[in-house]
Amino acid sequence: MTEEEKKEYDEIMAGLKGSEEKPCHTEDEADEEEEILMDRFTFGDKEPTILLAFEEIINRSECCELRDDSLYVETEEAFDYVAKKLDLTHQQVLALALTVNFCSDQRIEMVDYCRHLHCTAFHFLPYMKDLDVLAERGFIICNRSNSRPAYRIPYYVLEALNDNRNIGNNDIKELDCHELFGHFDDIFEMLGNQEMTLQGAAKKTKALMDSNPTLAFCQFVNSFRLNDNDLMLLIYFANAFANNHDDRINLMEIRAIFKDRHTSKTICNELSMGSHTLIKQHLVEFCNEDGFASRSFYHLTLSAKKAMLSELGIELKDEEAQRQGLTLHEQITKKSMYYDEQTSIQVDELEHLLDEDNYQGIRSRLREKGLRCGFACLFYGAPGTGKTETVLQLARKTGRDIMQVNVTEIRSKWVGDSEKNIKAIFDNYRRKVRDCEHTPILLFNEADAIISRRKEGVEHSVDKMENTIQNIILQEMETLDGILIATTNLEQNMDKAFERRFLYKVKFNKPTLEVRSHIWLSMIPSLKSDTATLLAQKYDFSGGQIENIARHYTIDSILHGDSVNTQDTLLRHCENEQLDNRNNRRIGFN
Repeated sequence: MTEEEKKEYDEIMAGLKGSEEKPCHTEDEADEEEEILMDRFTFGDKEPTILLAFEEIINRSECCELRDDSLYVETEEAFDYVAKKLDLTHQQVLALALTVNFCSDQRIEMVDYCRHLHCTAFHFLPYMKDLDVLAERGFIICNRSNSRPAYRIPYYVLEALNDNRNIGNNDIKELDCHELFGHFDDIFEMLGNQEMTLQGAAKKTKALMDSNPTLAFCQFVNSFRLNDNDLMLLIYFANAFANNHDDRINLMEIRAIFKDRHTSKTICNELSMGSHTLIKQHLVEFCNEDGFASRSFYHLTLSAKKAMLSELGIELKDEEAQRQGLTLHEQITKKSMYYDEQTSIQVDELEHLLDEDNYQGIRSRLREKGLRCGFACLFYGAPGTGKTETVLQLARKTGRDIMQVNVTEIRSKWVGDSEKNIKAIFDNYRRKVRDCEHTPILLFNEADAIISRRKEGVEHSVDKMENTIQNIILQEMETLDGILIATTNLEQNMDKAFERRFLYKVKFNKPTLEVRSHIWLSMIPSLKSDTATLLAQKYDFSGGQIENIARHYTIDSILHGDSVNTQDTLLRHCENEQLDNRNNRRIGFN
């Protein structure tokens, strides 16, 4: 800048700063005039650019020792130009210019800055905060993997500076969802390489989302008003699935994001206990491991994926995949069921309740009144009286799949695993309730072992474990939001605490003579009425026993052809069904 240009600049600037006679109209107008004025000045005979300003700053800064403000005074126009262009302070401009000057080095350390300036570390220490600000704003990258931080200039910044433009929000506006997740991937890569702090990552993430408010992803995530840690964890899950097809995030990966030990431990504990806000908000859930919910692996819920990632066009698992591990209602064989009058009334009432329209309406009314909206039912009675088959037929008629629990699998030989197994079952069921179109039925078949009376004054670890399992089930029944049905043959041994928690208790009696006759005819349609009546009168069988005989009779017909005398064949099978009539046969070892 020539002496005349400098004089003209000073005069106009003095005018802009104002006199009483000619005040600035508004602050915005003053800024605009000052920007126009700045563009009138040149560095030598060239139009001003960021790189030219940096060149002048670097030339003047060499050996300046940072002892006074002479550097800023001597190159004031260059500092003002870049500060205005990039919205930086003069100190930040110097830090950025020095870093750009060392752009060929991927690990710029404090000693490099000090060597150029011929200053001590004490003189340069105040500029470390400016370097941190530049890193947070994305102008430079700071690597903290070693004890000493190291800096570098990313390529996209060099491109912007070469084009004489800022790298601010204009570069992150009007993104589509694919571009947005490209930025997220860069952020987590830099976090993984310790080239960005979590605070800086959260700041940049929020800037990206605030700059693209029309994206459904941003609208959905912003609606939850998450704090920085929860926001970054949710974005991490979304990014892992969208960019890396990773649908299983473990605790070790989560700890790698949150370097602070206290924060990391708190988040991991909340996830393991299922109390983390992302789990409560149904955004994240435990992964499914062979029908059990694993508390070591996590992923986005299906509903969260649909809401967050629809703009990416990712093919998500359909409901059929979510119904894995369930007994599907459409695959249940239709069977006619026969009960006594009282049982028939109760089963009909349950079927009416489980009809989807009635079910949702009743749940809403119960919730409005502050009452629990889960339904726990107990089917009890002698073996073979149709308890399990009734559950199947109710599921078929009401369009509900069944999540069947094998009680023997709950009990593990390793003390402690059984408690985890039972918690995992209910975690998995809650996920099925959320993801399936109709709430499935959670069936504890032959549940005698887990609803029997709890032991008092226990000392052995196995007894303590069984009591713990029962306590967990009782707690889960208190908060149940679904349909649970348990069947038992030994209702007289049931703990009173369980009895109170079953809303419906349906007793299945052994069939009467008339019902037994109907069962015979339904199992073997070719049977004559008088033969069915004879068999019903002669044998006090349950429905299950009659089904066994019908199956045996069908197998014989397949192997040997239809019997000439059906009645005699069935009488022989009936005799074989009665173990207590076999006088010469014993079961067991001598």
